[in-house]
Amino acid sequence: MTYTPRAVAGMLGIAPTTLRTWDQRYGLGPSIRTEGGHRRYEEADVEVLRRMVALTGQGVAPASAAVLARREAAARLARSRAPLGGEEARAAQRGFLAAARRLDEPLMLDLAAKLITAHGVVSAWEAVFVPSLVELGDQVAERGQGVEVEHLASASVLHALREVPRSARPGPLAALLSCAPDEQHVLALEALGAALSEEDRLWRSLGARVPADALCDAVTRLRPVVLLVWAHRADLARQVPFAALESLSGAVVAVAGPGWHGLELPASVHRPATLTEAVGLVLTRA
Repeated sequence: MTYTPRAVAGMLGIAPTTLRTWDQRYGLGPSIRTEGGHRRYEEADVEVLRRMVALTGQGVAPASAAVLARREAAARLARSRAPLGGEEARAAQRGFLAAARRLDEPLMLDLAAKLITAHGVVSAWEAVFVPSLVELGDQVAERGQGVEVEHLASASVLHALREVPRSARPGPLAALLSCAPDEQHVLALEALGAALSEEDRLWRSLGARVPADALCDAVTRLRPVVLLVWAHRADLARQVPFAALESLSGAVVAVAGPGWHGLELPASVHRPATLTEAVGLVLTRA
């Protein structure tokens, strides 16, 4: 069931102008807009607003109340999602791989979106997307064919990850995500960003092939709580200017990807080995 703004304002006992203000200032708006551009609130939207009303009624400042209401909603959603595992995960992999080998992009997009909605980004990534993409990549390496399958599957996952709504609440930048100089693989960074969006954390990604000086400039200007740099090869990882980065701000510096294996790094640099660990690192700092 969905509700009009006027109906929601009446349910909550607040003025429609207050509802609009909370949408504009704190991102507590409707999840749905009709083809005609009309706003419609879902039950989950109303629950967040109900909590907002309760918190502000207790004297909590609206900006802080919005943050708390969104975080509590994200926590409820996370608890309601069952993690993927066992035969369910294997069945999801088989379905995604079958669609990939048929180059059935619409089906891959649908499967990826449903997995994320039902189980969350982290579970879908670790239990289905990564194993499936690794299998497709191994087949390309072994047989010298199937690149088109791997690329279309990766693009489908990327699209689904980018459909996860970004946080609109004010606050510090929880994470700045970047590829190492000349690194072109961005999919893992997008997965981390989408997972942080589910946790209502602000993040930005500089994307692929970020020069060292550009990375330093971005850190100086954005002042993220956590900086995470991805590299899949050691020669690319070695181009990251750790000494300069650590002197620029108080950001927690972390690295991820196979390119860092075996490299000596400053003791202060964190190395999350999985998406779960990377999300946990950001959540404990921001």
